[in-house]
Amino acid sequence: MNKLIIIKYGELTTKKGNIKFFIKTLKKNIDNALESLNYRIEYDNGRMYIFAPDLELVEKRLNYIFGIHEIITGYEFGTIEFDTIKENLKSLVLDSKIESFKVVTKRSYKNYPFTSMEISSALGGVVLKNCPGSTVDVHNPKTTINIEIRSNKSYIYFESKKGLHGYPVGVAGKGLLMLSGGIDSPVAGYLSMKRGIRLEAVYFESPPHTSDQAKKKVESLARILSNYSGYIKLHIVHFTDIQEGILKNVPHEYLITIMRRMMYRISERIALKNNCKILINGESIGQVASQTLDSMNVINSVVNIPVIRPVACFDKLEIIDISKKIEAYETSILPYEDCCTIFVPDHPVINPKKDLCDEYENSWDWKTLVDNAVKTEQVIKITSKDNKFSSLL
Repeated sequence: MNKLIIIKYGELTTKKGNIKFFIKTLKKNIDNALESLNYRIEYDNGRMYIFAPDLELVEKRLNYIFGIHEIITGYEFGTIEFDTIKENLKSLVLDSKIESFKVVTKRSYKNYPFTSMEISSALGGVVLKNCPGSTVDVHNPKTTINIEIRSNKSYIYFESKKGLHGYPVGVAGKGLLMLSGGIDSPVAGYLSMKRGIRLEAVYFESPPHTSDQAKKKVESLARILSNYSGYIKLHIVHFTDIQEGILKNVPHEYLITIMRRMMYRISERIALKNNCKILINGESIGQVASQTLDSMNVINSVVNIPVIRPVACFDKLEIIDISKKIEAYETSILPYEDCCTIFVPDHPVINPKKDLCDEYENSWDWKTLVDNAVKTEQVIKITSKDNKFSSLL
């Protein structure tokens, strides 16, 4: 008898011709997460099996891996002989306090001499005989006893928990997350990774208007996100000269709109340079002036790369719930402002006009400043493996 963790794939099983690629990517991500542990993995198109001395620690790390539908702690037996299965179940339930229960049997080995119903019925008898006071309840049992019979092995398990679901990080290519110090953008990054996107991130700093604590806050948020992907490259862009140029040359009601257009231009260039296929941000429709449909349209017009907004249709409370779930909320609400918040005008335009944006931008030389911002970016690789950032790339 071997105690092990069984992983069920869930959504990955719908990929048919591409399933091997998805499963291999999932295994690679699990290997990275378990790198420092003593473990062994076996897998096929139906299940993944992990053997390790410390299964509890393995399970903790699996909780951060996308592409897992269910995490099961169970027992593997090197036989499918029915009398032996009954003896194995007896040894597991003997002296246990099972109250109401049901037995669920699955047979991937269809040539087995008994049907799933016949197996469940017979094994239910084993439990009733060896667990005094136990009763069968097929509708609302306190304990579900799962039996799986494959070609040459059988499995018994009682406990399972939900995984993160989604796709393994990396199967969909890379995206560049516009990461601020707020609540929304880390949630957008998390939801993007859930769909298989590997993240890089860009942060715009504006010293002395923004503090070093604001940058460290964003680095901490990137580290939280790296728990779900192993690592994240963070591009830090010096934005002070551009922001001050906007303040000098643009009417105040258009400050945020023009600032966002500059950020989009810079982000697109960094994305293309690093083979990122999309931009990702935490914009939510109507939440602030720069997130009306008119504003989004005018801001989007300066780039050709696709932009996705995973939280666009979420309300603030829904976003906060996810932020707390991923343990980013307490960091996100730290009182260190980023450059999107420190220069917000009293009455920002909510329906900006593209022609006016073009006119205001044509009145000063922003292109040189954008070129310099891209050339002087700082890149840090942030990993989940330790509490320190790696050296600058």
